[in-house]
Amino acid sequence: MSRRSPQQLRDRHGASRAVAYLLMAAAPYVFVTGVFLTPAIGPAGIVAVIVTSVTVAVVGALCWFRPEALPGWFWLSAPHIATVFITGINLATADASTGAQLFYMWPVLYAANFLRRRQVAGSVALAVAGDAACTFGLLDPGRAMADWTAMTLAMVMLSVVVVPLRERAEQLMRRLESQALADPLTALANRRSFDDALAAAGAWAQRTGRPLALLTVDLDHFKTINDTYGHAVGDDALRAVADAMRAVAEEDDVVARLGGDEFALLIRTDRRGALHTGEGLRARVAAIDTLPGGAPGISIGLAVLPDDADSTAGLQAASDAALYVAKTHGRGRVAAAGGHPAPGPQPVLSPQPAR
Repeated sequence: MSRRSPQQLRDRHGASRAVAYLLMAAAPYVFVTGVFLTPAIGPAGIVAVIVTSVTVAVVGALCWFRPEALPGWFWLSAPHIATVFITGINLATADASTGAQLFYMWPVLYAANFLRRRQVAGSVALAVAGDAACTFGLLDPGRAMADWTAMTLAMVMLSVVVVPLRERAEQLMRRLESQALADPLTALANRRSFDDALAAAGAWAQRTGRPLALLTVDLDHFKTINDTYGHAVGDDALRAVADAMRAVAEEDDVVARLGGDEFALLIRTDRRGALHTGEGLRARVAAIDTLPGGAPGISIGLAVLPDDADSTAGLQAASDAALYVAKTHGRGRVAAAGGHPAPGPQPVLSPQPAR
């Protein structure tokens, strides 16, 4: 799993909803407090309040319905923008009431839920400073100190509680995602993960015009291994083959267990490279000396996109057909699909080495 950039938002969907909630709540609040609760506001002030309220409502609707239209920096800067906005409204309306100060909890809660620790600390510091500007600028010193101290403590404790809870939830989500996409016995990618990777690789191949090879691997006489030595040894054989596949795979390759004794290796190479990898894998498996019955045999069928198919579904079908030929021609070998002859791919067998 790739690491997220320090400047990348954790959850844009959740962030857009959070900003929309604040702005949609702020619009009527600004209108009511500005027009009806601010003494001697005057016609120009009323116009300014109406324009501000409408602007806030429009941006809130944009966050809700079209969040993709807003740039990435907006979501990262949202708590800072909100703090400046809240401070400006409170000072403009001369409102340092408890209700007005509670709005500072929103940017802190937003940062604690969606930003990294350093960004959370910056957001809390700015909110504390904004609250100080309002309370000490509008209230008597004793009341201001009491309110500011209480709000500062509340904002700090909010971040201290929410950030670890969020990080713990993210850790559990990553663990669940890893378990959902990995085969528990071999720790390889499972069928679901492989299907996603195959679709992405197929799109890459079509976009770039570069070849994509699929090797389908099957253990020979796996049932005999289980019946003779027990399922524990059978599991050891599967793990040994999985280790061999990891050893021959490159960083961008996908190694998966499709189920039972069937594996897949997805590599971004041409037929020659795929044959080389297949033979290297077969040699590595043949060198396994940790199993009581000796090294297990494997048969490999390979196909290449676009040589043998024009889609990922066709690639799988061609690779499966080549594997069938390898199994029916003595096992322990690599069979490659050869072009597009009708009615189906005609595999080409690699020579069986002398034993």
